[in-house]
Amino acid sequence: MNSARWMLLGFAWLAAASWAWAAEPAGGKVPESALVLLPVAGDPTVSFRIWFQVGSQDDPPGKEGLAALTASMLAEGSTRQHSYQQIVDLLYPMAADYSASTSVEMTVISGRVHRDNLAGFYRLLSEAILSPGFRQEDLDRLKSDTLNFLSNSLRYSSDEELSKAVLYQEIFAGTPYGHLPAGVIQSVQSITMDDMRAFYRAHYTRDNVVIGLGGGYDQATVDRLRGDLAKLPAGKPAAVPPPSPRPIHGLHVTIVQKPATATAISLGYPIDLLRGQPDWYPLAVANSWLGEHRNPASHLYQVIRDKRGLNYGDYSYIEHFPAGGSLLIPPQNVGRRRQIFEIWIRPVPNEARQFALRAAVRELALLAERGLTPEEFSLTKSFLGKNVLHYAATTMERLGYAMDDRFYHVPGSHIELFHRRMGDVTPAQTNAAVKRYLQADNLQIVIVTRDAKTLADALVHNTPSPITYPSPKPPAILAEDRLISAYPLKIRPENVKIVPVEKLFVK
Repeated sequence: MNSARWMLLGFAWLAAASWAWAAEPAGGKVPESALVLLPVAGDPTVSFRIWFQVGSQDDPPGKEGLAALTASMLAEGSTRQHSYQQIVDLLYPMAADYSASTSVEMTVISGRVHRDNLAGFYRLLSEAILSPGFRQEDLDRLKSDTLNFLSNSLRYSSDEELSKAVLYQEIFAGTPYGHLPAGVIQSVQSITMDDMRAFYRAHYTRDNVVIGLGGGYDQATVDRLRGDLAKLPAGKPAAVPPPSPRPIHGLHVTIVQKPATATAISLGYPIDLLRGQPDWYPLAVANSWLGEHRNPASHLYQVIRDKRGLNYGDYSYIEHFPAGGSLLIPPQNVGRRRQIFEIWIRPVPNEARQFALRAAVRELALLAERGLTPEEFSLTKSFLGKNVLHYAATTMERLGYAMDDRFYHVPGSHIELFHRRMGDVTPAQTNAAVKRYLQADNLQIVIVTRDAKTLADALVHNTPSPITYPSPKPPAILAEDRLISAYPLKIRPENVKIVPVEKLFVK
């Protein structure tokens, strides 16, 4: 069929879909308790976030990657009614699409459309969720994409994303969080269509869904969606307990050996603190001072990048922050019941790698020991109180945060609570949270670099790491450099391992 004729048929189908929109589905409805609604008067678009309470933690052993691949099949595959190419062609004139994201605990199918095109878009979105095609050619394509990501893109295109991925695998090894949502190569290769169908039947149920709607929708849209998703089978899988990562005693180092032109470093440890809990907001002040994402005024940035010019940026986090290289604000719908404190050192020259690691650990230790001064606290609190208002500029982002409020059991709105707490949080509360949650004695460290054996020997022997500059530096910086270059890291030989990059994410 030529493209012109297909487009004519597509418009005819859209007209039929618009007529069918008024029909009320038979049967019951998803309960109101499973709704997250964010009406926005005057918004000409409608935003959807359909959250299924399933993630990579639910992958069966030996089938790691199945949750993410199943979600991709729904969002990037055929339905029983249309091939994937037909879906793409139908969506194109609407200037809309839908996609799926899978993290350890959440799978969200999301999309946004102008309300003039709502009927046709909704039909395609509901087909994707209710009647996926499960066609072999789609599975082959999606598996190929995933294997290429694990084998090539993640290993070789971004060392900083690689270090962060390995850090999470090391910290959560042996738990349901212990593999990437994309899985591992051997398991992805083994996934069959029967695996996917069984996983879909078990987890894509009407008792396992939360419906998010935002923007200029009407009540008919809500009713239709509740009725249609009620057609999913009943049942709710058994909950996976929160992970219990092994304790970290001392400094543990994983060095990824590859021919890297610069060295990427990530380090961290688990923390038992979640968004919405009382200590989270005071600790957010300390974390922002230390390493607010993309903030050149934060302390790590000043020490490593601004004063010494070693890299592009240095940041810290008290929540999982995937895809940090491409995001300016925290992502939504990556909720997890166990978080880590993390420092991300963007690539530094190989000859400065040991110095940069020492600098970051030293600054963390100093903060944990002394907390924030009144001036540091006041300036950071003032910044955060304003900056948080930029976290959710669009309806889709605000809807994402509203869904996360449901995940974390935050009363009301996290964004509003965050802003409000910046008005009443005190230095004493922040420094008490620092004492409870921040430390530099027990860390998992991941370093992506070349000549790994030389670095391992230097770390174990605590070899001094003096640094030189292409141009003169002030005496105060040179004096501090002498302290940093000799800062004791106390890394035991048995706590260092070297992993060739080609061995990562295999099984």
